[in-house]
Amino acid sequence: MVDIVVLGATGYTGRLIAQYLATHPQRSSFTFGLAARSQSALEKVFEGLNLSKDDVPAFTVDVTNRRDVDAVVQQAGVVINTIGPYWRWGTSVVRACVHHGKHYVDLTGEVHWIKDIIFEFDYAAVKSGSIVVPCCGLDSVPSDILAFVANKTLKSFGGPATAVDLSTSAWKLGGASISGGTFSTILTALEEVPKQKMRESTQSFALSPVNGAHAPRPRILYTLPYSDRPIYGAWYFMAITNSQVVQRSWGLNELARRANHPDATSVTPFSYGPDFKYEEFVVLPSALYAVMYSIILATIATLLVHFQPARWFARRIMPGPGEGPSEKQLKDGSIKITNITTSSPNSQGDRIVARSIFRGRGDPGYFLSSIMISECALALALDSAILPQISTGGGILTPMTAFGDVLVERLRKTGRIDIESELLVGTETR
Repeated sequence: MVDIVVLGATGYTGRLIAQYLATHPQRSSFTFGLAARSQSALEKVFEGLNLSKDDVPAFTVDVTNRRDVDAVVQQAGVVINTIGPYWRWGTSVVRACVHHGKHYVDLTGEVHWIKDIIFEFDYAAVKSGSIVVPCCGLDSVPSDILAFVANKTLKSFGGPATAVDLSTSAWKLGGASISGGTFSTILTALEEVPKQKMRESTQSFALSPVNGAHAPRPRILYTLPYSDRPIYGAWYFMAITNSQVVQRSWGLNELARRANHPDATSVTPFSYGPDFKYEEFVVLPSALYAVMYSIILATIATLLVHFQPARWFARRIMPGPGEGPSEKQLKDGSIKITNITTSSPNSQGDRIVARSIFRGRGDPGYFLSSIMISECALALALDSAILPQISTGGGILTPMTAFGDVLVERLRKTGRIDIESELLVGTETR
């Protein structure tokens, strides 16, 4: 029995997670094991990371074999699943974790799949006490954190009844590109997932237990309000996933508030309010650049959706699953996300404005994602006594409803991620 098992440990991201856990400052406080389909490939990981099987158990598992999955899951307290596309391979792992009352985190960005597992397993997870948290990497930890800390900042000035109106995140990615795994997942969704299911996954609050105010519609040009200088950008393709996860965080907290949660004082501070809306975009050098980027992105998306030859060609020029950046690229990448969140107006028409920033040093999609998901798993393994009240009952949760301030502080302590939030404008008359 180990605290954490890494499924897919022979993949690119799986190896990064294994390395991170093996050298973690709290290494003496937890145990972990590595699991993969290929025994020989797993041996190479142990050799490359200089790991001993006396210290780190190895498990051979085929995720299409229910007995294999059950056997490995029963050996862990928390399962880190890196095997995607999750639409194909993730459901059996979630089912086993829920059945055996184990906790689960992954790196999916597949809203259609998350919607399915909520429908199929949320109630059962509550019954078994299993905490299941999809989207624990670049999709969608930063977005969820920024909405969370901005809400806290607004309430620190305006009081616990302060409600959020609009929260906007501007993503600036340095040295990052779409990963082979992410691109493979996109193509799998286009070719295998029913179109009706895909359409449903793009509707506002598709993952939320309650409906809220509709976010602004996607557009070809974005600007970030209250900036020292103009910040322009275009629609960010991962906004579909990130917005849905943030909306589910809002919905879970809103549902608890409306249902008169028995510990109301622990729920109210996390409620964003009934008017909450969230959007995000990718930062570009100028307004013209942003418009051109949007048009080109829309054209590429249309080709990929409607023309099989376009997908065939894309497979030959894009990186494949398991491929990743060099060691230098891993360390040289960066991310800076600036979030501006405004409160709903009070009776005098005044608003409060908060600016929150998420900075990361390292390749966002691989290096930083491996840190984020590892710290999510460690929060479940080591910090269960101080997790948010809403997470104690289990269920299909989000990073912030499951981990809250525990994850924020863990990421700050890594030395690779900075998270800050401040009051930008005390009051602003509408």
